[in-house]
Amino acid sequence: MENTSTTAALPVSEKTTSNKYKAWLQAIGPGLITAALVFGPSKITITSMMGAQYGYSLIWLIVVAIFFMIVFTTMSARVGIATSESLLTTIGRKWGNGARIAIGFGVFLVCTSFQAGNSIGTGIAVAEATQTSPVIWIVVFNALAIAMLFYKTFYKTLQNIMILLIALMLFAFVATLLFSKPSISGIVGGLAPEVPAGSLKLVIAFMASCFSIVGAMYQAYLVQERKKAQPDVKQAPKETYPGMLILGLLSAIVLICAAAVLHSKGTEVRNAADMARALEPIFGHFASALFLSGLFGASFSSLIGNASLGGTLLGDALGYGGQLKSGMVRLFIGIIMVIGAIVAIVFGKLPLELIILAQAVTIFIVPFIGLALYFVANDGKIMGEYKNKTFTNVVGAIGLLIMFLLAASNVQALFFS
Repeated sequence: MENTSTTAALPVSEKTTSNKYKAWLQAIGPGLITAALVFGPSKITITSMMGAQYGYSLIWLIVVAIFFMIVFTTMSARVGIATSESLLTTIGRKWGNGARIAIGFGVFLVCTSFQAGNSIGTGIAVAEATQTSPVIWIVVFNALAIAMLFYKTFYKTLQNIMILLIALMLFAFVATLLFSKPSISGIVGGLAPEVPAGSLKLVIAFMASCFSIVGAMYQAYLVQERKKAQPDVKQAPKETYPGMLILGLLSAIVLICAAAVLHSKGTEVRNAADMARALEPIFGHFASALFLSGLFGASFSSLIGNASLGGTLLGDALGYGGQLKSGMVRLFIGIIMVIGAIVAIVFGKLPLELIILAQAVTIFIVPFIGLALYFVANDGKIMGEYKNKTFTNVVGAIGLLIMFLLAASNVQALFFS
C-alpha cells in the first residue's frame, strides 16, 4: 500500500510543478511581449553597428537603458494592476480628451511609420536563408499575423507566439555567440562607461530605441489583458523584470557578436542582414542561418507587437476601448499591418519621409507620455498602495530628464542639421 501511495503522489506533484510554471509564465507574459516588440530589426542593426564600429566599449549603455526601462515598465505595470480602466482613459480624466486623443494618434502614427521596417526584416530574414524573393515572405507572414486577429483569445495567442519567438531568439543568438568566441576581458571592460569619439549618434539612437517609453506604456494595457484572460493568476510589478532582462541580454549578445566578428576586420554594417552575411564566410552557412532565424524572430515579433500597440492606443483614444477583444482595435491593428506590408513591397525599404514623420511625432509625443505616466503613477487616489515610492520617483525623474535631452537632440538633428 505504501508503494502505491507514493506512486500515486508523484503525478500530482509533477502536475503542481507544471501548473506553477505555467502560472509564472503567464504572469511574466506582458513583460515578454514588451521585450519582443521592442527588440526588432532596427535594434539588431543599431547594436550590430555599435559592436562593429566600437567593439565592446558600449556594453555599459545597454545596462543603463535596461535599468531605466525596468523602472518605467514596472511603473506602467503598477498602473495596470491598480486600475480597472485603461491608461489613456485615466489620462483623459486627468487632463482632458485632447491629451488622450493626441497620445493615441501619435503612437498610431509612430507604429505605422516603423511597421514597414518590421515587414522588411521578416521578409529578408527568410529570403536570405532560402535565396528567394523577400516579397513572398512579406505577404505570407503579414497574412499569418492578420489571421491571428480572428482568434477569439487574441491575447493568449499573442502571448504564446511571443514566448515562442523569444525562445527562438535566445537559442539563435546564444548559439551565434558561442560561434563568435568573444573576449571575456573585452566584455568586462565594456561595462566601464565611455563614449568613444564619433559614437554619440549611435549612443543616442540606441538609448532612444531601447529606453522605449511607448513600449513601457503598453505594459499597463498588457497587464490588464492578462488579468482578463487569466484572472486566477496573480500579477506583481516585479514580473516585468524577466522580459526586460531578456531584452538587455539579446541586445548585449548581438553587440558582443558584432564586436568579436566584425570589429577587428573593420566590416561595415548597414542593416540587420549584413551581420548574417558577415558570419557565413567565417563560420559557414549554419552560423549565418542561426543569426537569420534570430532576425526572423525579432522582426516577426515586432511586426505583431508594434501593430498591436498602435491599434490598441488608437482604439482607446477614439473611445473603442483599449482591449484586444474590441473589433475596432483589431481593425486598427490590421490596418497598420497592411500599410507596413504595402510600403515594404513598394519601396523595399523604410522611406526617408516615413522615418522623418516618425521622428517628428516621437520628439513631441514621447516626453509627454513619460510625464503623463509619471504623474498618474504618483496619484494616490488612482494608485492606492501601488503609488510610486521615493526611489522610483528619483530614478523616474532622471529618466524623464534623459527623455527630454534625447528629444532636444532629435530636434537639433531633424530641424537644424
